[in-house]
Amino acid sequence: MNKPFSFPQVSVAVFCALSLSSLCTMVMAQDKVQQVRISTWVPAQHALNPAVQAWADSLKKASGGSINPTLFPSEQLGKAFDHYDMARDGLTDFAFVNPGYQPGRFPIFAAASLPFEINNAKAGSAAIDAWYRAYAAKEMKEVKYCFAFAHDPGALHSRKKVVLPADMKGLKVRPATSTVGQMVTLLGGTNVQASAPEARDAIERGVADALTFPWGSLTLFGIDKVVKYHMDVPLYVTPFVWVMNLDKYNSLSASQKQAVDSHCTSEWAEKVGTAWADFEIAGHTKLLADKANREIYPLTPEQLAAWKTAVAPVKQQWADEVKKRGDDPAAVMKALQQSLTKYKSAL
Repeated sequence: MNKPFSFPQVSVAVFCALSLSSLCTMVMAQDKVQQVRISTWVPAQHALNPAVQAWADSLKKASGGSINPTLFPSEQLGKAFDHYDMARDGLTDFAFVNPGYQPGRFPIFAAASLPFEINNAKAGSAAIDAWYRAYAAKEMKEVKYCFAFAHDPGALHSRKKVVLPADMKGLKVRPATSTVGQMVTLLGGTNVQASAPEARDAIERGVADALTFPWGSLTLFGIDKVVKYHMDVPLYVTPFVWVMNLDKYNSLSASQKQAVDSHCTSEWAEKVGTAWADFEIAGHTKLLADKANREIYPLTPEQLAAWKTAVAPVKQQWADEVKKRGDDPAAVMKALQQSLTKYKSAL
C-alpha cells in the first residue's frame, strides 16, 4: 500500500520545484547581454516602427532582458535597397527588407507580389509567411529568415488618368517591386527605379509620371502632393521579410535563440502586417475625402477583366524565372494559393 506524502515530503518537493524555477531564471539571467541593432528604412513616424518596437520589446522580455534591441528607422544604418545585404554582412542585426528592390534575386518570393493575387495584408501576411517558410532556407540562405509580411494592397497613382492597360504605353512608372516592373514593361511603360523615400522626388523632377504605392504611405512620404489620379483597385501587395544576421544568431545562447525563434512566427507576421494595414486603410479613407485635389476612381468589371487579361503574361515570366533556378513554378504557385485560401486572403 502506498503511503501518503507527509508534510515534510511535500515541503521538500515544493522547495525542489521552486529551486528549479529559480535555477532556470538564474541561467537566463547569466546569458551574456546582446546589444541588437534593428534597421528599418521607413520614416520614424511610419506605422511599421511602433509594430517593430512592440516586437522588440516582447523579444527583450522573452530573453529575460539579455537581448537588448535598439531600433534605427529612416535609413540611419543604410539605404533601403541595401537592407538584405546589411543583414547578411552584419551592418545591422535585424533588417526590414523589400526583396522586390533587387529584381531577379528572389524569384520564388516574387510570387507574392504578382498583380491581382491578394486582397488584404492582415491574414494575408500570415499566409505569405506560412507559404514562404518552405523556401526561405534556400532562397535567403545568407541570413536567418524571421518572417514575411505585406502592406495592404497598393494602387496605381499618376499625373494623368490611367483606366485601361493601353493607357500605360509610354508612361514612366516607379514600380513597387520587380514583378510590378515586369507588368509596366509588358504594357509598354518604362520603369524608373527609386526606393520609397526617393519616390516623391522622382515624380517632382519628371523622372516618373506614375508609381505604385499603398494609400497611407502615399501621404506619409508626401507623394499625394505630386499625383492627382488614383486607380482604386487592389493591384498588388508588396511583400517584405524580416531577417537576422546569421553570425549574430549563432552567437546567442540556447535560451536566447529560443526567444528569437518564438518571435519569428506567422503569428508575429500577422501582428506586424495588421498594424501597417490599419495605417494604409486609414490613408485610403483620408484621400477619398480629399475630392478637391484628386480623382479616385474605381474600375468597372469589364475594365478590371481587361487588366487581368493584360497582365497574365507577367505570371508566365515569373514562372520562367523560377524554372530557370531549378524550382517548379506550378508547385510554388499552388502552395501560395492554398495558403492564401486557408487564411482567407486570396483576391
